[in-house]
Amino acid sequence: MSSTTLSDRPERIEPPWRDTLRRLGRHGGVRVGGCLMLLFVLAAVFAPHLYTIDPSAMDPTQPNLPMGAHATFVDLGGASFERWFPFGTDGMGRDVYSRVVYGTRISLIVGVSVCLASVLAGGLVGLLAGYFEALDGPLMRVMDGLMAIPAILLAIALVALWQVSLATLVVAIALPDLPKVARVVRASVLSVKTVAFVEAARMMSTPRWKILLRHILPAALPPLAIQGTFIFGAAILVEAVLSFLGVGFSSDIATWGNIMADGRNNFNIAPHLVLLPGAFLALTIVAVNMLGDGLRDVLDPKSSAGGRQP
Repeated sequence: MSSTTLSDRPERIEPPWRDTLRRLGRHGGVRVGGCLMLLFVLAAVFAPHLYTIDPSAMDPTQPNLPMGAHATFVDLGGASFERWFPFGTDGMGRDVYSRVVYGTRISLIVGVSVCLASVLAGGLVGLLAGYFEALDGPLMRVMDGLMAIPAILLAIALVALWQVSLATLVVAIALPDLPKVARVVRASVLSVKTVAFVEAARMMSTPRWKILLRHILPAALPPLAIQGTFIFGAAILVEAVLSFLGVGFSSDIATWGNIMADGRNNFNIAPHLVLLPGAFLALTIVAVNMLGDGLRDVLDPKSSAGGRQP
């Protein structure tokens, strides 16, 4: 009677996603960017509990307080309390620290909304254009037309036409990004739809929607995820630019762009009003780009980092 040794046992094969997660965890850029983004997410979620007050509350008698000032804050409702102002106050006597922390919420909401809208709409256009030859020409010519218009100008025009709201800003910022996503997905579809397993599925009379979802879409997900991270960061930056120019959210809403716009008139005496929200904005963009670079290195087989063995 033969006995089975450990060496005779079949080797357990790990799912590919586990190896991908392991490689992402080992990537330095993903670690640093992920930690920074986690801090911003926690700040947005727990903003009311981080020594903040109402970001729209103002005390006109305490304008442009320096960083670290202690003062008695009396809001327009008559409430009075002693407070330490880590970031000082702006020209209207509002707590800059509270406005910067609450501004994280707006930036993340806009970034996530624009990213989802661009990825879903642009991904659908790319799938249809890449798989159906009859739709390729018309759809991509429309995308070429969108790419010919500067993103900021197109966003300003759309915001000027419609009433400013979150939905309007999301559409205005996401629309210029559709061609980028559509081109990435279309290229992935064109490289996959002629391979053997897709041809076999087509010969077996598999419905087209099943071929798109089961065989073609998974191949387009890695570049789509990479593109989505960069769109996320760009959306936050564009929203800040629009608010800074006065065509974004109203000035009473705490956004990083609005804070910088309010502080530019007093930049000579209080430069922190512009520099502090600008630093938060820059850190967010850097964190998102580091995550995007890490995803590209791990998921893109054509990159040198993606091709290295862990």
